[in-house]
Amino acid sequence: MAEPVNNRPKIERQQRRGFSGDVAALAGFVGTSGAARLPALCEPRLPGVNLASWGAARREEIEATLLRHGAILFRGFDVKGVADFDACVQAMSGGAVHYKFRASPRTQVDDRFNVYTSTDYPANERIFPHNEHSYSPVFPLQLYFYCEVPAATGGETPLGDTRALLRRIRPDVRERFVSRGIMYVRNYGDGMGLPWQTVFQTDDRAEVERYCREVGITPEWKPGDRLRTRVVGPAVVKHPQTREDVWFNHATFFHALTLPESARDRLLAEFSEQDLPQNTFYGDGSPIEPDVIRYLQDIYRDVMTEFPWQAGDVVLLDNMLVLHARNSFTGQRRVLTAMARPQKSAELERPAS
Repeated sequence: MAEPVNNRPKIERQQRRGFSGDVAALAGFVGTSGAARLPALCEPRLPGVNLASWGAARREEIEATLLRHGAILFRGFDVKGVADFDACVQAMSGGAVHYKFRASPRTQVDDRFNVYTSTDYPANERIFPHNEHSYSPVFPLQLYFYCEVPAATGGETPLGDTRALLRRIRPDVRERFVSRGIMYVRNYGDGMGLPWQTVFQTDDRAEVERYCREVGITPEWKPGDRLRTRVVGPAVVKHPQTREDVWFNHATFFHALTLPESARDRLLAEFSEQDLPQNTFYGDGSPIEPDVIRYLQDIYRDVMTEFPWQAGDVVLLDNMLVLHARNSFTGQRRVLTAMARPQKSAELERPAS
């Protein structure tokens, strides 16, 4: 039975103070029985429910739902601004982590919180599907988005299931990547892409070398205070909780063929494939065949689904189980992001080749 209208303000006040009574009655998952949907939808049953308070009390249920569906959309909760969003990340995932070994331009929106703008690319550009930081030896296991201002048109954040993606990849292509791995080559300070000072969040070359040594990256200093890094990572790993094989890498996203055609032609006219701001190869350094990259691009696009953002929406992703992208848009879109639960790639089990 619905709560009488004249009792709702009391419940709202209790919730804002961290009310710990019948928390389950305040919100719930919608339509998540049976086949998994992406994303699972969670909505409050009363107005004014504080997501951080509810999420802290229902953390076990949220974790189970996240592993089953890969993504959760929290819609209709009382989330107003950066501080509320950061509180949600703290309540449900133990807090946001600092964005290091960067690949995308982002802006930290408040010095008090590890909350950033989503990738600062021009509104007329799409961002290809990817798993956050899957090129890195350390990546966030969980990823959050918060819609402060939805776009006038477009601007969706499409989502895709990496388990479905892996099932679609031909066995010969999969085994080629599993056995050989992926080499990520990045160049900084050549007038394109991010400078190494931004990527590593330091001006100290010794600090860059220390970080690289700790996580297994090979740095190479070039003339003119420029830097190249190489790191070899897996294509497929086992999820640490579900134990499922997951296609988790940046082989397609970082490859030169995934750049917009005009930008790719301009860069290749100036740089060799080893000198591009970022590029991928098989783990032994040999080139990945163009037809393989185009084949993978098509599969990535085919597994994506999308929903329109609403102001106040919060999305929680299992970053290994779900891809994300961005559509082009018009208007003043402002979607923020936070990363949680750092995971070392070297600690993940890999399927036998």
